[in-house]
Amino acid sequence: MITYIKGILVEKTPTYVVIDCAGVGYYLSISLNTFTQLAKENDVCLLHTHLQIKEDAHSLYGFASKDERKLFRLLISTSGVGASTAQMMLSAMGVSELASCIAVGNVGALQSIKGIGAKTAQRIVVELKDKVSKTDVVIDNFSSLDNNLKLEALSALTSLGFAKPAAEKVLGKILKDSDETLSVEELIKRSLKLL
Repeated sequence: MITYIKGILVEKTPTYVVIDCAGVGYYLSISLNTFTQLAKENDVCLLHTHLQIKEDAHSLYGFASKDERKLFRLLISTSGVGASTAQMMLSAMGVSELASCIAVGNVGALQSIKGIGAKTAQRIVVELKDKVSKTDVVIDNFSSLDNNLKLEALSALTSLGFAKPAAEKVLGKILKDSDETLSVEELIKRSLKLL
């Protein structure tokens, strides 16, 4: 029904935004992924939307890209995955990283997301593996092994206090540039030199 909203960004938090569109303030729930891509308050912004209508509430969700919205819709089509769980997943991983985990069947990476148990992670992989591969959502080019290494190293680096986006960027660069198979320890050592 509402495909996007373009207007003045009035309020911006990590979980929601308020956009003034022709004098009407729209409250949109967002992921951390979208939050990091938003402009400053009082700037014009455009968010792709998903409207969810239930008996007790009408909820509007905002996304920085159509790919993120597409992945959100796939996630909520899975039995046992609601909108808040899908938002949590999109906040924990980037769109292409999450799509990659689903496409290669990386259940362990999905389980590392808060609130996702073994059964839910397996169900997501079983129900969405083919669907994600058929969409035009960009999937990380990491192999399943590289993805596991990257996630373990990322977890270690964030627990050491490094910012997740910076750590992800450095890890991605190291894995892309390396023509040898690295251990998690070696990956962390190389990352520490670049961070």
